[in-house]
Amino acid sequence: MNNLLNKWYRNHALVYKILLLIVTTLFVVYLFPKTGKFRYSFEKGKPWQSENLYAPFNFAIKKSANELAFEQAEIEAQSNIYFNIDISVEESVISNYLIQFNRIIGDSTSTFNSNTRLFKYGKTLLQDIYDIGLLDTNYEFNDNRPVILLVDNTQEKQLKYGDLYELYSLRPYIESRLSAQEFEVNQRKMLSIFFDILKPNVSLNKTLTDEVLEEELALISPTRGSVEKGTLIISKGQVVEDEQYQILDSLKSEFESQVWNTANYNWVLIAYTLLVALALLMLLLFLRKYRIEVFNNTVKVTFIFFNIVLMILLTTLVTNYNAQYIYVVPLCILPLVLKAFFDARLGLFAHVLTVLLLGFIVPNSYEYMFLQIIAGIVTILTVSELYKRANLFISVGQITLIYIVAYFAFFVIHEGQVTNIKLETFGLFVLCGLATLFVQPLIYIYEKIFGLVSDVSLLELSDTNTKLLKELSNIAPGTFHHSLNVANLAEAAANEIGANAMLLRVGALYHDIGKMRNPTYFTENQITGLNPHDELTPKESAKLIIGHVIDGIEMAKKYNLPDRVIDFIRTHHGTSTVYYFYKKEEATSESVNVKDFTYPGPKPFSKETAILMMCDSVEAASKSLKEPNTTKINAFVEGIIDKQMETGQFLNADITFKEIQAIKKVLKHKLANIFHLRIEYPE
Repeated sequence: MNNLLNKWYRNHALVYKILLLIVTTLFVVYLFPKTGKFRYSFEKGKPWQSENLYAPFNFAIKKSANELAFEQAEIEAQSNIYFNIDISVEESVISNYLIQFNRIIGDSTSTFNSNTRLFKYGKTLLQDIYDIGLLDTNYEFNDNRPVILLVDNTQEKQLKYGDLYELYSLRPYIESRLSAQEFEVNQRKMLSIFFDILKPNVSLNKTLTDEVLEEELALISPTRGSVEKGTLIISKGQVVEDEQYQILDSLKSEFESQVWNTANYNWVLIAYTLLVALALLMLLLFLRKYRIEVFNNTVKVTFIFFNIVLMILLTTLVTNYNAQYIYVVPLCILPLVLKAFFDARLGLFAHVLTVLLLGFIVPNSYEYMFLQIIAGIVTILTVSELYKRANLFISVGQITLIYIVAYFAFFVIHEGQVTNIKLETFGLFVLCGLATLFVQPLIYIYEKIFGLVSDVSLLELSDTNTKLLKELSNIAPGTFHHSLNVANLAEAAANEIGANAMLLRVGALYHDIGKMRNPTYFTENQITGLNPHDELTPKESAKLIIGHVIDGIEMAKKYNLPDRVIDFIRTHHGTSTVYYFYKKEEATSESVNVKDFTYPGPKPFSKETAILMMCDSVEAASKSLKEPNTTKINAFVEGIIDKQMETGQFLNADITFKEIQAIKKVLKHKLANIFHLRIEYPE
């Protein structure tokens, strides 16, 4: 049991990566559309590139969106409108009519009075209006729309909507009726009476109208006709016209529905899982073969997987909401972020894998993948020195331009003309470009969450006007000057072997900040000629010298320096010995414990930390060279670095003998320039 636990512990990093691969795969598959994948690709107006296609089973032909919209419009135009009619309104209006007529015009009861004839005609006119119905408002239905009037939910009669009266349009009708009977004299009075007493008696029964319309719309068949199994659908080379396209689209929908909803459901899931796992496994293998330092860091691997899943999740959400907005998702943020924290090759590799996975989700997958891969390549090629703001804006502009040009080319290929091009899609690309600018604050957020360091932060830290470096230059000016020299040497060496020059320069600037706690105990800061070590024992002096590493780590954490920079403080002396005080103690004491004079380590564990150790030792010791010349400098550099190699200081660093030789060459050349050596001319 203990052996199993020990084995598990030793391989916990690998186990974590396997679990990360499994969880990521399952989550991505969960985001995939719940359908199978039709094996053929086709486009309207383009030749059929595959072999002759025969119907694999019986299936119905789907109606196109235009056909369904036309049928729906027809049903809506012919569907019955239901109105409620209130019969009590007419009785009330007739009663009011009698009162108002007698008050305004005169007695209506005399048999031979002309007013009596006018009264009767007015009453008949009112009855005619209410026999049809007076609407309570204008509903803006088509005049030919059939209407059914209901009294207490019982059908009374049918007519057209245009037959119903509306209050605002009654005046011309009443005037024409009165004029026809030669009642013009009292026309204004009659109009006044009518519009004082008229009340609507017809109102829309919206609930019943909508229910009936929904029932009729539900009866629309989504299909028209069918295709029998074995029927030739399309021949190779035949152009996909409207009818063939509709049949192919129907076959595709039926196929995907059948594949997902039958016993093949589990097989489809397994197939998706295998493909996603294979893609993510390729990423892990790439890291293991070409980026071993990233592969060994579980935080960095998690960070890469997180960004891939984030891009897939965003694209899925946008696709599910409205697929026409998929180009708003700033997918180029992925290579930008990975390039900022790692390198361009890793950024492009992860971007391509992500785009391949998105091909299962988005419509027009070939067009989408082509556009995104091209945009990713342009991102990697154009974005250099991301910490320069102008570079990011220029690169985003170039990326947006590539999107627009590529989309335009695809549109022309598909449609054969440019008159119907959708300009709003170009607007989506512009929005995508603007969203890509969010990469700057996103990088800052990632630095805080994952503890990573980008070139932007390194550039800020390399500024000698930062508070910590200002303190170093004021409190320990000699150490500050030494750090600047080491930074210049280290940067040149890093450029020679392809290491991270920016990271190395920052590490060199901060590697000796611990000397600020006791600056005068270090020779470069002793400007008075007095050496405080003369009053201390060798062991006490060694303790103070060694202590600047621990002091530097504490100070760096206080000022929130990134862990990658603190690594340079921890490792720049490795497990070397404070040789001067060790020999001094050895000369005065019979028993000397070498551990009292040894730095706690750890040893350098990367190319950058190994380079800093070499440059720090060479620069510090070079101050002791007397009458330097080329021969002395060469022997001096060889001696210091060879001794570091003999004591095993570089065993944990992934640096080769060839790279060490290249670094030696750079240091020799730089020291020769520092000491202004010239060739000896013959006398």
